[in-house]
Amino acid sequence: MKIHFIAIGGSAMHNLALALAHKGYQITGSDDVIFEPSKSRLKEKGLLPSEFGWFPEKIQDDLDAIVLGMHAKADNPELLRAQGLGLTIYSYPEFLYEQSKDKTRVVIGGSHGKTTITSMILHVLNYHEIKVDFMVGAQLEGFDRMVHLTEENDFIVLEGDEYLSSPIDRRPKFHLYKPNIALLSGIAWDHINVFPTFENYVEQFKIFVDSIVKGGSITYNEEDAEVREVVESSENAIRKLPYSTPNYEVMNGETLLATPEGPMPIAVFGKHNLSNLAGAKWICQNMGVDEDDFYEAIASFKGASKRLEKIAEGPNSVAFKDFAHSPSKVKATTNAVKEQYPDRKLVACLELHTYSSFNPEFLKEYKGSLDAADEAVVFFLPESVAIKKLKEVTKEQVFQAFDKIDLKIFTEAGPFHSFIKNKEYANTTLLLMSSGNYGGLDLNEVKQVVGH
Repeated sequence: MKIHFIAIGGSAMHNLALALAHKGYQITGSDDVIFEPSKSRLKEKGLLPSEFGWFPEKIQDDLDAIVLGMHAKADNPELLRAQGLGLTIYSYPEFLYEQSKDKTRVVIGGSHGKTTITSMILHVLNYHEIKVDFMVGAQLEGFDRMVHLTEENDFIVLEGDEYLSSPIDRRPKFHLYKPNIALLSGIAWDHINVFPTFENYVEQFKIFVDSIVKGGSITYNEEDAEVREVVESSENAIRKLPYSTPNYEVMNGETLLATPEGPMPIAVFGKHNLSNLAGAKWICQNMGVDEDDFYEAIASFKGASKRLEKIAEGPNSVAFKDFAHSPSKVKATTNAVKEQYPDRKLVACLELHTYSSFNPEFLKEYKGSLDAADEAVVFFLPESVAIKKLKEVTKEQVFQAFDKIDLKIFTEAGPFHSFIKNKEYANTTLLLMSSGNYGGLDLNEVKQVVGH
């Protein structure tokens, strides 16, 4: 098959392109900008466009399909030509469904935890040499790509993102997969630019549950009130399998998970990650992995990329970097780190970086999210707000939103970097949270200071 990717450089898109090339398809693509690591990975496989930009002449009627990425606009010249020629145009999730419609589809959904749960499942299956197709939103240890597609594997494990499918398909991605086996981890308002009200956001998860194939199953986090309501009120003819956080204890900075064979040390920590683990266990059992084999494999799981990643450690100090940026994730991560190191001072720094976080109404959702920190810091750049063409956000608005009396706020990179680098980290845990880069903070310098 000959397939052309419009906006091939995205994280998900380039991984799909690599997976299809590996499968033997002829792949071409375009993009106006491609960053690392996508650029090097595409180049290595001969898939990097020779020049950046959009070239309608690349779109010929001998193409079997077009895959359209979210980064492209609805008036993209290549898209317009493809439409004019009447070519088959897929969004990313539509194409994944097309590749997996004869397989058993396992879809992991939820506002938070889905990447970690999907990663845990794949780690366990890989450990036991159980071959499956997959798509996950993070690079995993022991895996070449984030997408793997074959003709022969019976199962496909998909991370079910609720964000939009493509510029011309405004449905959330996870509405298109039609799972046989599904999981729902949690519901906490996100993507305010797409789902302007909480009710509208919750509605997407109801549609997801109702899209599960008749006779299929939903494994769901019964400790989340919204999830419980969505799943238990669904009239879809499916099995409903609740899970909850397993028993565990923290001793000397190590988390011990209660198992039938006694306490077992694990590398991930925090109530939210133990909850994720419980969900992953049930899905693996649904896929034929028994409980003992699950525990044996999960003991060596170190976490998904960018999720609570340890970046430095000294004799009595440690630093973590986390992708957390939505209010629920910030709160869960901050609480988890404090619970793991209760006798150390916790310095928690959050960079406001996303479209949602600069919305005055959504900003209020952050109330209490940094309360577990002994010293809480919020950093944001006013120019980031301006670039997104949003109304100015003031320090006062941020201060009121978080509702923490001793909150420190930085709006310039220099002073924030100085604060981090000149701090005394004896008996301290540093937690950096953002989907951005903290105004260009040099993490190598942070490692030297904290690991000193």
